[in-house]
Amino acid sequence: MAILIENRQARHMFLERQGLSRPPNRQLGRDGLLGLIHDLGFVQVDSIQIVERAHHQILFSRNQTYRREHLTALLEQDRSLFEHWTHDASVIPSAFFPYWKHRFVRREAKIRENWAKWQGRDFDSAFAETYDRIRHQGPVMARDVKADDHKSGGWWNWHPSKTALEFLWHTGKLAIARRENFQKVYDLSERVIPPDHFAAEVSHEDFVDWACRQALQRLGFATSGEISAFFDLVTPPEAKAWVSRHRAELEEVEVVTVDGRRRPSFAFVEGLADLLSPPEPPARLRVLSPFDPLLRDRDRAERLFGFNYRIEVFVPEAKRQYGYYVFPLIEGERLVGRIDMKADRRAGTLAVRRLWWEPGLRASASRLERLEAELVRLARFTGVERVEYLPGWEG
Repeated sequence: MAILIENRQARHMFLERQGLSRPPNRQLGRDGLLGLIHDLGFVQVDSIQIVERAHHQILFSRNQTYRREHLTALLEQDRSLFEHWTHDASVIPSAFFPYWKHRFVRREAKIRENWAKWQGRDFDSAFAETYDRIRHQGPVMARDVKADDHKSGGWWNWHPSKTALEFLWHTGKLAIARRENFQKVYDLSERVIPPDHFAAEVSHEDFVDWACRQALQRLGFATSGEISAFFDLVTPPEAKAWVSRHRAELEEVEVVTVDGRRRPSFAFVEGLADLLSPPEPPARLRVLSPFDPLLRDRDRAERLFGFNYRIEVFVPEAKRQYGYYVFPLIEGERLVGRIDMKADRRAGTLAVRRLWWEPGLRASASRLERLEAELVRLARFTGVERVEYLPGWEG
């Protein structure tokens, strides 16, 4: 008989696995930051800086002693992290690089399959020229290669030399050595990834086993589809087959969603007692990045928290329900609202434009105090001097 996991308990379990139940003021440091990113599995990187870039805000929301320079050091000096792709560009532990080699192979096959539709011709010579240039002359940025002749479409529509950089990165031949003003600097992977991680090889069977185990460990409980989707490394059929092969190690659970339904899932038998006894998350109110891993699987977040969240960056303004880039608010175990704000670094302000509490939630004086305290912390982190509340911000 499946173990029943009540909704509140499930929330606590998932929050713990997502690093949101840890003391937010405990000193993190460089080693602690590496451990946090390892525990999360990856941290999405995004260039939008309405308040702070996604990766910095994701880490700050979990620990407010986080320092940007520690992340830079882990990426560019220690090389214990590297940048590559999950669902989107992400910071990933370098120890995972041998498993990403399987992604590189799959990605190259897919790109080559699509290129016949995109271009109708072979770009291999441009790829080889770009690779050789970097091998002999050192790291380059996109602006160092030939100018763009195409003004529309994705990176496959760029000039062949510029396209080559992304192709060679997606397929693991190049890595990001550093960023300058957030622009990628590409170099040969063997000059960026630590030698032991670069040289290591794993079989396909070990790759699938690792990807599924690591995903379930970080989710706590999951269906085979959720396991597949976590890193976006293995296919749904591969994850389903993995679950079937390892049923002796897995416990069937039923997770109660916010509307009272029961969702059949799996959890590891080993460590189940600890998983089922998660700590209480901090009661403080925190601002999450729109790209926070808690919300990456929008359907899962809605089932567990009753929070329907969509990023409206690409939604025409007239059709937006909330705004261009609206931040979720979490308080304890609940996603309680969303806030529209922008860091105006010239004016030295964090300008709060609008606030929406979730239906049925009371904007008590204590809740507003907790929000204001968090905004002061966030303003300090982004480097502005004060929080400014614009007229009508409370809705």
